Amino acid sequence: IYLSIYLSIYLSIYLSLSIYLSVCLSVYLSVYLSIYLFINYKKSLIFIHPGQLALCEFFQFRCSVWDNGNKDYCIVPLPYVSLFWFLQIRVDGPIRGALEYEIVQVVDTGPILRDMAFSVDHKHLYLMSDKQLTRVPVESCGQYKSCSECLGSGDPHCGWCVLHNACTRKEQCERSREPRRFASEMQQCVRLTVHPNNISVSQYSLVLETYNVPELSDGVNCTFGDLSEMDGVVLGSRIQCKSPAAKEVPKIITANGDHHIVQLQLKSKETGMTFASTSFVFYNCSVHNSCLSCVESPYRCHWCKYRHVCTHEPLNCHFLEGRVKVPEDCPQLLHVSKILVPVDVIKPITLKAKNLPQPQSGQRGYECIISIQGNEKRVPALRFNSSSVQCQNTSYTYDGTEINSLPVELTVVWNGDFNIDNPAQNKVHLYKCGAMRDSCGLCLKADPDYECGWCEDQNRCTLKHHCPILENRWLELSGAGGKCTNPKITEISPARGPREGGTRVTIRGENLGLEFRDIASHVKVAGVECIPLVDGYIPAEQIVCEMGEAKHSQHAGNVDICVAECKPEFMAKSSQFYYFTMLTLFDLNPKRGPVSGGTQVTITGKNLNAGSNVSVLFGEHPCLFHRFQLIFLPPSLSFYLAISGNTPITVRGTNLDLIQNPQIRAKYGGKEHINVCEVQNDTEMICQAPAVEPNNQTDPPVWPDEFGFILDNVHSLLILEKPNFTYYPNPIFEAFNPSGILELKPGTPVILKGKNLIPLTGGNAKLNYTVLVGEKPCVPTVSEVQLLCESPNLTGRHKVTARVGGMEFSPGMVNISPDSPLSLPAIVSIAVAGGLLIIFIVAVLIAYKRKSRESDLTLKRLQMQMDNLESRVALECKEAFAELQTDIHELTSDLDGAGIPFLDYRTYTMRVLFPGIEDHPVLRDLEVKRVEKGLKLFAQLINNKVFLLSFIRTLESQRSFSMRDRGNVASLIMTVLQSKLEYATDVLKQLLADLIDKNLESKNHPKLLLRRTESVAEKMLTNWFTFLLYKFLKECAGEPLFSLFCAIKQQMEKGPIDAITGEARYSLSEDKLIRQQIDYKTLVLSCVNPDNVNSPEIPVKILNCDTITQVKEKILDAIFKNVPCSHRPKAADMDLEWRQASGARMILQDEDLTTKIENDWKRLNNLAHYQVPDGSVVALVSKQVTAYNAVNNSTVSRTSASKYENMIRYTGSPDSLRSRTPMITPDLESGVKMWHLVKNHEHGDQKEGDRGSKMVSEIYLTRLLATKGTLQKFVDDLFETIFSTAHRGSALPLAIKYMFDFLDEQADKHNIHDPHVRHTWKSNCLPLRFWVNMIKNPQFVFDIHKNSITDACLSVVAQTFMDSCSTSEHRLGKDSPSNKLLYAKDIPSYKNWVERYYSDIGKMPAISDQDMNAYLAEQSRMHMNEFNTMSSLSEIYSYVGKYNEEVRWAGDREENRPRLDLMVRGPFTFT
Repeated sequence: IYLSIYLSIYLSIYLSLSIYLSVCLSVYLSVYLSIYLFINYKKSLIFIHPGQLALCEFFQFRCSVWDNGNKDYCIVPLPYVSLFWFLQIRVDGPIRGALEYEIVQVVDTGPILRDMAFSVDHKHLYLMSDKQLTRVPVESCGQYKSCSECLGSGDPHCGWCVLHNACTRKEQCERSREPRRFASEMQQCVRLTVHPNNISVSQYSLVLETYNVPELSDGVNCTFGDLSEMDGVVLGSRIQCKSPAAKEVPKIITANGDHHIVQLQLKSKETGMTFASTSFVFYNCSVHNSCLSCVESPYRCHWCKYRHVCTHEPLNCHFLEGRVKVPEDCPQLLHVSKILVPVDVIKPITLKAKNLPQPQSGQRGYECIISIQGNEKRVPALRFNSSSVQCQNTSYTYDGTEINSLPVELTVVWNGDFNIDNPAQNKVHLYKCGAMRDSCGLCLKADPDYECGWCEDQNRCTLKHHCPILENRWLELSGAGGKCTNPKITEISPARGPREGGTRVTIRGENLGLEFRDIASHVKVAGVECIPLVDGYIPAEQIVCEMGEAKHSQHAGNVDICVAECKPEFMAKSSQFYYFTMLTLFDLNPKRGPVSGGTQVTITGKNLNAGSNVSVLFGEHPCLFHRFQLIFLPPSLSFYLAISGNTPITVRGTNLDLIQNPQIRAKYGGKEHINVCEVQNDTEMICQAPAVEPNNQTDPPVWPDEFGFILDNVHSLLILEKPNFTYYPNPIFEAFNPSGILELKPGTPVILKGKNLIPLTGGNAKLNYTVLVGEKPCVPTVSEVQLLCESPNLTGRHKVTARVGGMEFSPGMVNISPDSPLSLPAIVSIAVAGGLLIIFIVAVLIAYKRKSRESDLTLKRLQMQMDNLESRVALECKEAFAELQTDIHELTSDLDGAGIPFLDYRTYTMRVLFPGIEDHPVLRDLEVKRVEKGLKLFAQLINNKVFLLSFIRTLESQRSFSMRDRGNVASLIMTVLQSKLEYATDVLKQLLADLIDKNLESKNHPKLLLRRTESVAEKMLTNWFTFLLYKFLKECAGEPLFSLFCAIKQQMEKGPIDAITGEARYSLSEDKLIRQQIDYKTLVLSCVNPDNVNSPEIPVKILNCDTITQVKEKILDAIFKNVPCSHRPKAADMDLEWRQASGARMILQDEDLTTKIENDWKRLNNLAHYQVPDGSVVALVSKQVTAYNAVNNSTVSRTSASKYENMIRYTGSPDSLRSRTPMITPDLESGVKMWHLVKNHEHGDQKEGDRGSKMVSEIYLTRLLATKGTLQKFVDDLFETIFSTAHRGSALPLAIKYMFDFLDEQADKHNIHDPHVRHTWKSNCLPLRFWVNMIKNPQFVFDIHKNSITDACLSVVAQTFMDSCSTSEHRLGKDSPSNKLLYAKDIPSYKNWVERYYSDIGKMPAISDQDMNAYLAEQSRMHMNEFNTMSSLSEIYSYVGKYNEEVRWAGDREENRPRLDLMVRGPFTFT
């Protein structure tokens, strides 16, 4: 009984303990799992109600600290899982459950202990671990940046302080107890709506509806992004804001859409903080340039059909102006089927449309714009009604024969540029029947809509009306006889296969039928039926057929086909054979492998590449395989071979070891030559070049007709497509001497003489020579006729052997005799002398080393500088070209006819005829009217050829008639005869003929003719070309000339330019090159447009070393870049104002009170002097004087920016390049000398150290190369335009051809057949007389300003132009001028252009006098009233008064004496 009771109690206790432990373990696992899930996934909820304890005290999990005695907020430590985190949990979560809202790391390592405590103010919590005590804030509200984040976090301590725009505790929010100042629930967050939610940039007023906003008694500001900020008007719960002005909104362009999104913010004036924001949209309807894009915009846009504008305001577009609101009412083209237009065929294009507007009064009609390969062609169009328009009859074409159909863009416009929408994207398809359709089959398979056919008479694909109408000569697909004859087979693949058949043979060729039935049963391959397959058939081009089984007697044969019927004209036979082969297996490696597969097995055999499809089976299991094939890599370099052959050639490829008998072959003159090859490994073999037998050993280099390799049955390499092998005559060596023995001393080189030692390739090609002296090799140095070899260390007699390729030569023996031995006293004397000499040399070296250490350091620095500069030249040139291309592209992107500032005809001719004279009398009315009658009589005499010639000859014979007078008279005569150019040309030809006769009679060299302007005729010739080439300048040559000028100016201004000396870092002229290192930095200044201060600021690139005048000029260039120079404000009339960030404004000048003066040198102010930073804002304002910039009047008069230019003095003629080097002249009153970047070193006060730093100034000449490389493209473009007879679609000016033919006639007349003389006459006549003047003086043609550095660079280009036209060879050396050395390599190419130009002109048909006179009459009519003829006659008559007696005496000798006498007396009577 006791035992039973004991056992029962024991079992009860055991069961209770088991249940207890199970429950505890379950609780522990559930808590651990919840914490684990939270920590890892941060999603799990822990529900712990106040006072809830686990059933097991040992695993108790209870709330350690209640926040502020509130039983809703609990902080739970996690000590039982060895973590160093603690959770902040609120127990008023969903359904009163526990909700985690934050997890915080509090200690570095170890678990957190359960003991925790709040600070006195309950703002912090103290926690402990075994080793650390930490204070943690109860809340961290500041981490939340928006109301939704703050209140959505669930932190019970945090709320949103509305006007401070911050998440804080309630007690920290100012005036939090007032309504709507502090939000503690999500629905209390501020909300904002805008009415309207988008507006046009030209609208201003909008209303904001706000919710949950506190009282705004101090006011509110409306901020539109970073555009503007203005006061808002509070009206209850509404706030009214004014949007920024249209000019303040960033420019909206079509590429970025029609709207701009900004952040609209409300800012409290009380706190200065933003408390609400929303996105807001500005839109601009005017960016839309088509009706559909306008009305389909999501914004309120309307289209004015007749004004072709899009507007947001319906009132701006009246109903009568065609207001459109829906896409269906837009003018638009309708979808049409394919528009096909053959090239070079005149044809109209009719288009369907709807709502086409009728042009109103004053508006232009319709046009079609066809964009073909980047070129636009405008064609007049006719509007039939609102639903139809037709592009009028015209023809179109495009370049290239590899394109048979070209879709091109089609645009219909009216009133010049009003586009008609093309929503269907209709395109015009231009096509060429003959493009890529070289055979009849390809022609007839073309799209039937093209209406192409095969013209058998011309053997080409064309349209029917382009083919001569002959019987049975026209084939078309729809015709009764639409079958192509003469089929042709060009290729079969594969070319071999097994006899069993099944091989799919691909047959390619021409005219192989147009339908499958044409060839379905008429194909035989090597006599075996081959069944065509439909899937592989390509009409006219390809047949794929499956081979049948061949008989054993059949081995090979051609491919035979019949197209439709087996008549001779429809049958074809291939030239290539098809072979039946027997597949043979040689070996299998390895022969065993695992059952599971995966073993790589190599199968070798013969003819394994036969057939079209190969499969490998192991039993019934397929095996994936790869075929090995021979790959030959042709040599990448040229080989130069001796005609005797045996030159070793290394051949590389793959699988070369499979070839059993490799050979190399060459075929020349109908004979084939073969040599052997030796395989080295699977990727390389060495072949001995085969010999060839030329007709003569002295023949020039020969190229074999065929060159290839015989590699078993590899046929593809029998003939290489582009062999790089060249045979040259065998090298020939001469014997040393008749005895055949050459006596030498030890160390003396062995010289072998001969010829053909180096191939005459013009490159660096060499043959591989091996020279042996006895058995020892020596290193050879080879020239064309000598082979020099350093003899090895040998004595005695040895045979000399030279080997090259497979040849071996022996010019004889060398006998190397040692020097005779010296006696002992001589040896001792030499040793003593040598020792003393060594001691002396060592002493000298020690002394020299001590004194030259500084020099060595200087030289090392120099060497480093030279090395660095050499490595930078290429990079500098590349970077400069890339930067210039970027800058020039912006400048010249719109250089059409209107973009180039051409001068009008009158200004252009006046600048050429009377250079330097702005207001010439020929432009003014005659001052004395009473002489008009006499001048009219004088005009009658001028129009008499006999008198005019006599008058000119008389004046030229006078000693006092200077060169200036000759040019002036010639120009005056041409202005008088402007309206009678036929007569002027006749007189000019007579004067030139007389000049040629005179030149030849005086025994002068014919090449000197027209070299200089020493006669009236030569100046008249210049003026004649000036009149007649104006149109050519505007249409053709003007654009590259202006681009060259802009490129030079842009490149020069990229680097520093000295404002005093005119020298620049980038230059083509050595005289204008700064030969010092100038430190500078590029700045980008924002400039206010002086004409429109409200327009966006213009960024301008400036150098910090630029003077203020240079900065003003660059700013003017940027602002007025498309404005002619004469219409721009002058830099001297403007002041540069620096607008600093602080609001201060400062006038910058070249000279002011801050200008630095050192040792009588005054340096001009620059941006670095004023410390102007990058990104500064500047403005050009009218000239003024401020207190900061003011100086005494005498100083201003001497040194103002406009005056220091007067210090630059020029000497000599203005056209002399070297005479343009300015000299610095000191101020005569103060003795102060001005300088900018470099000082003039001719002054004696230059410091020695400064001069010493210039010892390597010649290094900077490499900058000429960088500048030249940058400008090369623009120079080439100009020269190519001038020396070309095809001028972008314009014909060669008649004047050039006419004058060149006249010079050739004169040369024939005087029996001058020397081409150099004729070439020189033409060069002196046109390029050197007219074009050089235009190149050096582009201001004669364009309204531009040319500074001294640009003038120097243009002079170098003009000199290069002159050298290109010369026939004489200029030998250049290191002492030659740099401007000639600079283009030395380019001038030969330019000379070829000139010769080709003269040759092309000579080949052109001659111009008849009738055609030339008609052309001259037209020119006279166009410019009849450009000059005042009476004023010109008056100026000419002044010479009559000066040489009265001489002219009277010359008149007495003429037959028409009375008229001449009248001339001498008559006008004097009136004057």
